[in-house]
Amino acid sequence: MDRRTELAEFLRSRRARIDPEAAGVPPYHGRRRVQGLRREEVAQLAGVSVDYYVRLEQGRAANVSAAVLDAVARALHLDADERAHLRRLTHPVRGVRRPASPQRVRPQVRHLLAAMSDAAAYVVGRRTDVLAWNRLGGVLFTDLDALPVQQRNFARLMFGDEAAGAAMFADWPAKARDLVAFLHVDAGRHPDDPALAELVGELSVHSARFRRLWADHPVHDKGHTTAVVRHPLTGPIELAYEALRLPDDPDQILVTYSAAPDSEAATALRLLASWHAAPR
Repeated sequence: MDRRTELAEFLRSRRARIDPEAAGVPPYHGRRRVQGLRREEVAQLAGVSVDYYVRLEQGRAANVSAAVLDAVARALHLDADERAHLRRLTHPVRGVRRPASPQRVRPQVRHLLAAMSDAAAYVVGRRTDVLAWNRLGGVLFTDLDALPVQQRNFARLMFGDEAAGAAMFADWPAKARDLVAFLHVDAGRHPDDPALAELVGELSVHSARFRRLWADHPVHDKGHTTAVVRHPLTGPIELAYEALRLPDDPDQILVTYSAAPDSEAATALRLLASWHAAPR
């Protein structure tokens, strides 16, 4: 997961999605060999030299100024998450590379998970690893307790077996795209992570959908929305989804799926909780 490769693919994907005529570039009378904007046209819109933009896209432009990045972001119509991704890729945190240590969830966070008895809750770490969960979280999508540690990973659950992944959500295509977008954010934060590169390679081999989504390069961070979760015991359940980065470890995210009190979804969650607690 080389930083230069991630940067080049990200900028190329953003050039490809822009219609040159709508962007107001002068008509190009030659045959277009690429979809969207050419590098020369991005440089023109951003007010930089073609050579400088080419070096930027190749990760060879040192000390890129904030003004240049803002100009490129405007030319490519980047949103806030995409701008942040561009800044991380062009100004990576310098330091001594060390093997990534296993992520640990603080006991206080585990206590918080356990106290959320009416919601399915997880702590999701880097590469979408599921680090901890409460009782409902352990059964909402699959039996997490029964899975090997390596398989406790949302990307593997969603793409390792696409039929099983598609059965999780009513809006599976959107959820699949959101997950890939999060992996790209993770790649921007940790571009030299060999475990992430291994995961992307594994999923690219097994899933054509993942390959297409990864190449499309969606980028946005987790937030809040609604999700219709499918469960064989209850059928579809419409739940509120929240994702909050933990302040003392931004690589860990508290994720919850909850329902309004006295709603049908809340009844379904209680059924799941009682089923999990009952002897089997």
